[in-house]
Amino acid sequence: MNETENRALAADLAESSAKTIRAIVDNIETVVIGKRSVVELVVTALICGGHVLIEDVPGVGKTSLVSALARTISCPSKRIQFTPDIMPSDVTGFSVYNQKTGEFEFRPGAVMSSIILADEINRASAKTQASLLEAMEEKQVTVDSKTYRLEEPFMVLATQNPIDSFGTYPLPEAQIDRFLMKLSLGYPLPEEEIRVAFEVKKARSELKPVTDGKTVLALRETAERVYVSPELARYIVSIVNATRTNPDVLLGSSPRGTIALVNACRAYALYQGRGYVLPEDVKYLAPHVLAHRLLLNHEAKIARRSEKDVIASVLGSVVVPIRREK
Repeated sequence: MNETENRALAADLAESSAKTIRAIVDNIETVVIGKRSVVELVVTALICGGHVLIEDVPGVGKTSLVSALARTISCPSKRIQFTPDIMPSDVTGFSVYNQKTGEFEFRPGAVMSSIILADEINRASAKTQASLLEAMEEKQVTVDSKTYRLEEPFMVLATQNPIDSFGTYPLPEAQIDRFLMKLSLGYPLPEEEIRVAFEVKKARSELKPVTDGKTVLALRETAERVYVSPELARYIVSIVNATRTNPDVLLGSSPRGTIALVNACRAYALYQGRGYVLPEDVKYLAPHVLAHRLLLNHEAKIARRSEKDVIASVLGSVVVPIRREK
């Protein structure tokens, strides 16, 4: 499909899709006040089939965001409270011997739902954290050599306290790489906090669905058709490659990061009512999609450079393709 055909897609599908996505964002924002940009990014991840890691201090609305998302799209959701003693079978499920039938029966775990809140994921052991890897990548779980498909749309939204909090276990690189984005809500402004204190409880009780899972899957299919020009594809690859050669980086982004950035850009362009991706989409999303995939070297840490500082440096060094208007 060439660029001209995809501009036709923008006219036919993108605007109606954008209207639906805006309705999802607006509905969630009635509960998560003053955090529209974060809500937009979470919905972008939903539309492109990605997962989100939310790192912040307790009490800023992480759980409320996930709950509002599930209710807005009318999908079943489950909450997994990760603690040091939780077992992998609690997440994936397990087999129980039925004495009447003489056979083993599968008892589904908490991950067998559509929207999963993995609350305080970094309080669980590495073994339990790893129980989510197959579910997040292949959308399935394997128990006793049998594979069970998960519901679609399927999305994991994990929350974690800052790594220096008491009783936490850092997520391994393989686990972090499964998340499309890593976000932070932050504290609300004073006027927003007043609304949180006096309006959110009522808004939460009145929250109604604005769409359903089938519509989300249809939006996902539309997003996959959003056009990425060859020049822009090379631009994205150049950015990811630059993270691997940056002097501050010990381990750069994997090819999964490239795929994630392409998918996120397509979904975000659709939210903007376009059937094609612009360089501005890439610049905006790159820090959220790539930063958490980087492992900085000792010198960068001593200099107190962050992963987002590195991404900003990379974006400043890679030549932006010229937009050709037709």
